[in-house]
Amino acid sequence: MKSTVVLLACLALGGCAIGRSHLFSEAKAVQPAPSLRSASGCLLRYQRYQAASAVPGELVVIAPGFRREQTHFRELARHLAAAGLETVTVESCNQRLWTGAHQRQARDLQLVATALGARRVIYVGHSAGGLAALLAGRADPRTVGVVTLDLVDAEQLGIPAAQHLTVPLVALSGEPSPCNAQNNGLAVVAANPRAQLERIAGANHCDFEAPTDWRCRLLCVPAPASTAALEQAARQVRIIQLTTAALQSLRSRAPPD
Repeated sequence: MKSTVVLLACLALGGCAIGRSHLFSEAKAVQPAPSLRSASGCLLRYQRYQAASAVPGELVVIAPGFRREQTHFRELARHLAAAGLETVTVESCNQRLWTGAHQRQARDLQLVATALGARRVIYVGHSAGGLAALLAGRADPRTVGVVTLDLVDAEQLGIPAAQHLTVPLVALSGEPSPCNAQNNGLAVVAANPRAQLERIAGANHCDFEAPTDWRCRLLCVPAPASTAALEQAARQVRIIQLTTAALQSLRSRAPPD
């Protein structure tokens, strides 16, 4: 019990990985990424997480939310690499305060997948990054599935993409709040009759990041109770576990090349 509390507290503070001594034992060192330019000309930042047991050509591509950094998904990426899923986090260079550049972000996700030689791709995204993951999955014939984390729709792009998505869609969702546009992503998920939805009771928008930071908590989390840090860490662990299980399921159901 004591070790569990320490682990959850450590994760909440962003200072440790989930079960680093065991879960990440199979993951290779993070590989530095070469420079890659978006079609718009800006420099894409991405980080690759390789696993010793990864299937060649399989790739999980993770998109952070609006104006968020790929470091907020390093724990998920490390966990997936330890589970044998080669993973890359991709930070948008096209977003501005006045635009999410969702279509460009989707194209950038595909560009990185191509640069890394992917033949089978699962796109994952948080918030507006979930929208970009959905758009990328809809457009990319290599896609075997899409996983969204507290999806936020914008510019009425999500519903048409979901309606025409031909691969499985798995959505994890938290409680409604201004930060997830009062769960407007649920309408997107409902537009796909085959989508699977997992509601995370009590989860706020920041729980889908690991580690999150004070900026997200300031905007998206109500005044904390005395147990808030441990409760958030427990939800983060659950979200990572559910995401990993969803990805493994999508991977196993996908037809071979």
